Amino acid sequence: MSKVWSTAMADSFMKRYPLVSDMPFQKRRCWNYENGCIITALERVYLQTGDERYYDYIKMNMDLFIQEDGSIDTYNLNEYNVDMINQGKGLFLLYEKTGQEKYKKAIELLVTQIKGHPRTSEGGLWHKKIYPFQMWLDGVYMTSPLLAAYGKKFNEHEWFDDVANEILLMEKVSRDPKTGLLYHGWDESKEERWANKENGCSPHFWGRALGWYVMAVVDTLDFLPLDHPKRGQIIGIFYRLVQAILNVQDEESGLWYQVLNQGTRKGNYLEASGSAMFTCALAKGYRMGYLGKDALQAARRGHKGLLEQCVGQESDGTYHLDKICSVAGLGNRPYRDGSFAYYISEPTRKDDPKGFAPFVMACLELEATASVQ
Repeated sequence: MSKVWSTAMADSFMKRYPLVSDMPFQKRRCWNYENGCIITALERVYLQTGDERYYDYIKMNMDLFIQEDGSIDTYNLNEYNVDMINQGKGLFLLYEKTGQEKYKKAIELLVTQIKGHPRTSEGGLWHKKIYPFQMWLDGVYMTSPLLAAYGKKFNEHEWFDDVANEILLMEKVSRDPKTGLLYHGWDESKEERWANKENGCSPHFWGRALGWYVMAVVDTLDFLPLDHPKRGQIIGIFYRLVQAILNVQDEESGLWYQVLNQGTRKGNYLEASGSAMFTCALAKGYRMGYLGKDALQAARRGHKGLLEQCVGQESDGTYHLDKICSVAGLGNRPYRDGSFAYYISEPTRKDDPKGFAPFVMACLELEATASVQ
């Protein structure tokens, strides 16, 4: 029988890092989007297996932050940082299982941030207070699935319109008509050094940025009503974007490059997190009926490439995922100019949740479609 990679990887992570903050590159224990990535992946493993070990790990790690009054330790609403929303996705499971009001109050605290969050002229969420008038692809993943889940769970359906606008606006302002790919970031003010003075976009197509976006779409659609007037349009732009992503998949390895459309350029490298995110979104998109069999076949090639090139085994028998870009952003200090040289300069590392978690979720999706010929 072939290995069940979803549980093999999840078990490896929990054994190596009893607390998410035990990861060597977490400088301190704090509420952050990286924690949220692994919590989401383990929640899906738990829902698939029913194994309480995964739930216990989630609850223990979330309870380090959630106070009895619903406040969140180390979280600061006034930063207006969309990244801080992502870890809140794990609160829905805890509230459902325990009925404890502190989890609901914590969800509502995060939603309160979004109610007052600064926005572009068309209602798009600024990526952070420190990045005025900017939208980044990853921000859609941080916020939209949680807000859609909140809208469904608590019958606040106005959030469906908000997340539909976020998804469609991000695609509209960042899409390159020539390749069909989306640029990493967009500055409405066009004041940033990295921003194109004509369209406000950053200069390149970063793999993980598009990975965040396509995962955001398939996860948000889980909650968006079938009769929502923008649902079909969202599925349409997702389908169109996937065709562009398939066009830049590396034929030999099945993976995707750090800078997506410049695979032959010196210094560019095959990168695990973007590849895992695409693999996950393509497989889920097929499973949910949004995409055709070409997407499933591409996801299987991506999964095979990740197993062959990025998964390794430790001396204790556990598994790791390597070749994950540590981080990439735009602006700030030291200044990140969005150039090709900048993206390829970012180092890679093992077990970063931004790659590890999407790989676990990709494994789950492919296990769910294993019988499809």
